[in-house]
Amino acid sequence: MDKQMDPRVLRTRKLIMDALIGLSMKKEFKDITIKDITTAATVNRATFYYHFIDKYDLLEKALSENVMREVIQEVSTHEVINEDTIEAIFLSIIKFQTSLRNQCQRSYEAFTPQIERIFKKELQAFFLKWAQDKCSNHEKIEIEATAVMLSWTLYGAAMDCMQNQTTKPEGYVKQLMKFLKNGINMDKENVTLL
Repeated sequence: MDKQMDPRVLRTRKLIMDALIGLSMKKEFKDITIKDITTAATVNRATFYYHFIDKYDLLEKALSENVMREVIQEVSTHEVINEDTIEAIFLSIIKFQTSLRNQCQRSYEAFTPQIERIFKKELQAFFLKWAQDKCSNHEKIEIEATAVMLSWTLYGAAMDCMQNQTTKPEGYVKQLMKFLKNGINMDKENVTLL
C-alpha cells in the first residue's frame, strides 16, 4: 500500500506533527527531544524514523504542510492574480504567523528561518505556476523573476508589518498595493516613486 495514501500512515504522521506543535507550546524547540515527541504522539522511535529523518525534518514538513493548508490553498482558488489575490496572500501570511507566534511562543524564534524559506518557496511556486499558465508569451527568466519578486515582496512586507509598523495590516497592504500598481521610475540619476 502506498505510504502516502494509507489513512493509518497519514493519521500517525499527523499525530507526530501535532505532538511537535504541542510540545513547542511548552518548551523551546532546542530542548525538545525525539523521546518527547514519540511519547506525546504515543508512537515508538522506529515509527518516528519511518516518517522523518530527525526533529528538523519534522519541523520542516509540519511547517510546510501548515503553510500549504492555511495560506496557499486559501488563495489558490483565485483564477487571476489581482489586488484581491495579493491582499488575501498578505493577510494570510500575517494570520498564519500571528497564530503560530501565539501558539508556540517559546519556539517561535527558532521556527522563523524555516518559515521564511518555506513561505518564499511555496509562494514562488504558486506565482510561477500561475504565470506559466497565463503568461506563456513571456520569456522564462521574466516569469521566474516575477514569481521571486512577488513572493519575497509579500513575505517581507508582511513581516515588516508585523514587526515594525503601527499600521493595521489592512492599511499596510493598501499602501503596498499603491506601490505595486504605480511602481518606481529608475533612471541613471534618480529613483523616484511614480
